[in-house]
Amino acid sequence: MDARSRGQADGTDPADQWVLNPETGEYELRPSSSPEQPRTPRPRGAPRPGSASPGRVPGQRGHRAASAPDDAPGSGRRKREERKKGGRKKALMWTGGALSLVLVGGSAFAYYWYERLYGNISTVDIGDVGSDTVLADGPVNILIIGNDVRTGKGNEDYGNRDNVTGHADTTLLFHVSEDRSNATVLSIPRDLKIEIPDCETKQSDGSTEVVPGSTGTTRFNESYGVDGRDPGCTMRTVENITDLEVDHFMMFDFNAVKTLSTAVGGVKVCLEKPIKDLDGGSGLDLPAGESTVQGEDALSFLRNRHGLKNESDLDRIEMQQQFVASMIRQLKEDTLDSPSKMLDVADAATKSLTVDKGIGSPSKLLTLARELAKIDLKNITLMTVPVKDNPDEPTPVTVVLDPVEAPKVFGMLQNDVSFTAVEKEKKDAKDKQAALLKGPRAEASDVRVDVFNGGGPQGSAQETLAWLQTGEGVLRSTNRGNAPAVVDKTRLEYAPNQADQARKLADLMGLPASALKPGTTDAAGTEPMTLTLGRDFKKAGVPVAPPKKVDVKQSRADDKACGK
Repeated sequence: MDARSRGQADGTDPADQWVLNPETGEYELRPSSSPEQPRTPRPRGAPRPGSASPGRVPGQRGHRAASAPDDAPGSGRRKREERKKGGRKKALMWTGGALSLVLVGGSAFAYYWYERLYGNISTVDIGDVGSDTVLADGPVNILIIGNDVRTGKGNEDYGNRDNVTGHADTTLLFHVSEDRSNATVLSIPRDLKIEIPDCETKQSDGSTEVVPGSTGTTRFNESYGVDGRDPGCTMRTVENITDLEVDHFMMFDFNAVKTLSTAVGGVKVCLEKPIKDLDGGSGLDLPAGESTVQGEDALSFLRNRHGLKNESDLDRIEMQQQFVASMIRQLKEDTLDSPSKMLDVADAATKSLTVDKGIGSPSKLLTLARELAKIDLKNITLMTVPVKDNPDEPTPVTVVLDPVEAPKVFGMLQNDVSFTAVEKEKKDAKDKQAALLKGPRAEASDVRVDVFNGGGPQGSAQETLAWLQTGEGVLRSTNRGNAPAVVDKTRLEYAPNQADQARKLADLMGLPASALKPGTTDAAGTEPMTLTLGRDFKKAGVPVAPPKKVDVKQSRADDKACGK
């Protein structure tokens, strides 16, 4: 945290960031309004120093392209596009509506508010983790970290008074789909036992220090605030767990919950049973049914475990998800209609948030908010990383990843597959190749295939051959070594009269319909099919196709059901 900066540390005059647009007659921000000097971008997918994370699934970031300058906030083209959209969408997150009002106004009032909001924002230089680009083409992953530091009036009552830095107490991974039609909010339990990798941290003097990772497994919440670990360490830890690349982080503390919940006029929560905290010291006392909480009561609601089903952290996470969904609804349905509330929310949010330098200005946060505004509430899924009790503890107090369901969830996010039924149906309807998987299957012993490695891990062709022959009965298979060229996606090329063989092999290997590439001419005699393992191939026996569904409890942001 020594590398944190506030406002215009380089002395840039905010007035120099405004120019007159001759088309509109209004003052607007220069496209490159942020005074930070961008660090040299790391090539997409290139390894990071100090990170032992495995290879990424192609398509998460490698295909992105930076936004063109004429699409930047404040440009003529962007303003014309915004006028076309006028009123259709409102910003989803607290920064959107308020910052829109501030940044498009050409008055001294707007200048004052922009300068004020810019000065509010705290940033952390997290080095070579994350993205220098606010948004580009492709999925976006934002890590929201709830810091449990006890600084601030009244917060000492929540315990842990000795740690002046705090831990990663409440952590949400916000995955936004490539087409911006849906999002997934994935809660990561603080008591999840995982390995924390080594991570590089930036010091106040500009030097870099490597903080050693954990020895064996430890609680996830120790990924921040222990031994000098910064938010970049938490980002690397999440990347190791999920095999996703995290673009940005936003960190908030107890005070942020109080100020933001008050700024929006309170957050509605609903309970099936009353909650009264008799032992936690918070004084929380809520009846069954709907209540509106703000300030100290909002924080107590999020921290409370007493009166819940198992009084566990997992129960508390469900209540936190209800609170987050309700706040999103409040912002979209009520707060953003009031200019005064919008400015209050923007002021409270920027005072309360600490972010990475990639989004460390009002204009950058606005760009992010505009994209999030495209998502309908019914297409925002909230869920928790699938876990089970730690089998190594006689009386479990920690949890471990569910070995069956957790990889499915991560696989869906890696492949940008929506959890919402409406989006799944839309994707299925658009998949013209789905019919290729319908029809008869050949026997495994009749399948003939040549296997090439076109981008999978070293030795994949031989490993797959051994797996097919010894485990699946595909004896008429041959290892052909490296493919003539590297391919991103695994593909199976076959002749029309080999369709039954192709379907059987697709079943065995978990190939998606998109991997099947039928030819136009029938094969002669014993001619084999051609299987080329792409960069998306992990290992023999691991399905290439993302899972279609998971057995995990989910909720939607538009769901107003009462919590238990």
